[in-house]
Amino acid sequence: MKTILHKANTRGHADHGWLNSYHTFSFAGYHEPSRIHFGALRVLNDDTVAASMGFGKHPHDNMEIISIPLSGDLEHQDSTGRHEIIKQGDVQIMSGGSGISHSEKNANRDREVKFLQIWILPKEKNITPRYEQKSFPVADRKNKLQTVVAPDDESAVWINQDAWFTLGSFDKDAAASYQLHNAQSGVYAFVIKGSVSLNGVELEERDGLGITDITEIDIKATSDTEVLLIEIPMQLS
Repeated sequence: MKTILHKANTRGHADHGWLNSYHTFSFAGYHEPSRIHFGALRVLNDDTVAASMGFGKHPHDNMEIISIPLSGDLEHQDSTGRHEIIKQGDVQIMSGGSGISHSEKNANRDREVKFLQIWILPKEKNITPRYEQKSFPVADRKNKLQTVVAPDDESAVWINQDAWFTLGSFDKDAAASYQLHNAQSGVYAFVIKGSVSLNGVELEERDGLGITDITEIDIKATSDTEVLLIEIPMQLS
């Protein structure tokens, strides 16, 4: 097993007043040559947006962009005509493909919205831009793992990559195991809250851990915890 640990307090940080953002990987004004990507995982941003504020319309192409609200409601509009509200428990994916423009805004006037935005390099370039959103009951990942993004699971949102996103919400001392879909893949784990041990590596809230050369991950909650596992190809075409 090989690992790379990114402690929460080593992330890039930008506070724009209306936006407070932490960057696990190089993004915008944060550039760290050793943290450009982990396999096909290019961006993992931990964003807090003030009430009624947001990102104006801006373009993307050839990137799989996943948004996971942690609290509050996120309003999305894009050049395909979609206008959606993404809530806690929802997972949204947008394939930039040959080109798409979108905007994101805090739909709440009285509270912040917190969400993870994750960029995955695509398997096929220049596909037709697409959008998908599904709700995933939190109860369905209580002390177990729940697949929310996959290329081969109709219950999850589809991604243009051999990548799987899995969420788990565990009580202290609960345990589970994750079996990799592809032995050549790596897994990037991100602790949303609490603390957890993954194959004996202790992680705390907002820590990230890249893991390679394994086929299984043993999960042991050391407090009440929520964790995201992202399995992605390590070799980029």
